[in-house]
Amino acid sequence: MAEVVITGAGRGIGLELVRQHAAAGDRVYAMARDPGAAPALAEVAAASAGRVSVHAMDVTDDASVRAAAAATGSGPIDLVYNVAGVLGTVSPEFGAVDWAAFDATFDVHVKGPLRVLNAFLPRLGAGAKVLSLSSQVAASTWPYGGYHAYAASKAAMGRLMRGIAMDLRDRGIVIGIVHPGYVQTDMGGPGADITPEASARGIRALAAGWTLERSGDFYKWNGEPHAW
Repeated sequence: MAEVVITGAGRGIGLELVRQHAAAGDRVYAMARDPGAAPALAEVAAASAGRVSVHAMDVTDDASVRAAAAATGSGPIDLVYNVAGVLGTVSPEFGAVDWAAFDATFDVHVKGPLRVLNAFLPRLGAGAKVLSLSSQVAASTWPYGGYHAYAASKAAMGRLMRGIAMDLRDRGIVIGIVHPGYVQTDMGGPGADITPEASARGIRALAAGWTLERSGDFYKWNGEPHAW
């Protein structure tokens, strides 16, 4: 049984990761910004025979992150998923830019994963893994423009995690960066390519097989390396 922390657990990929890890018998600490607005997560927790506990965590607020981490106890953590995300500014992206929304996107995607890592780092031992969800739009190989705050913040998060992987290698902590696919969530829409179930299955398989030698690398949900 693994001890698993999942941010952004109220819906979409995060919620499906909660379901699948709980079904596998893992102990899951499900983090949601507003648990009261996540009835599906409450149902999963209620049916989990105590394997899932729900905690309020706003990844943009250091005090909230630390309080949620403290509420999970003090034992070792095996796996952390940084899933919490926002689409950020879409239009207009030139001229009348909503800079507050732009900055908020970076706060969620860049500072948020670092806050979570800092809060749980004392409980991460050799072999523990931290996987952060990025996107194909964060890669320099993405052939389209647009979604600048989202793309730039995910790219920044990837480079941040790549550097952290180097810093934590001697401690045996594995850092992974994952493109979860174009997923049928509130963000991706119903016309996206794959279901949350398929994405979460792939991400769980990646997590299980991720080794220290590949710490800091960027992979697709289906196990393929992703170009930067």
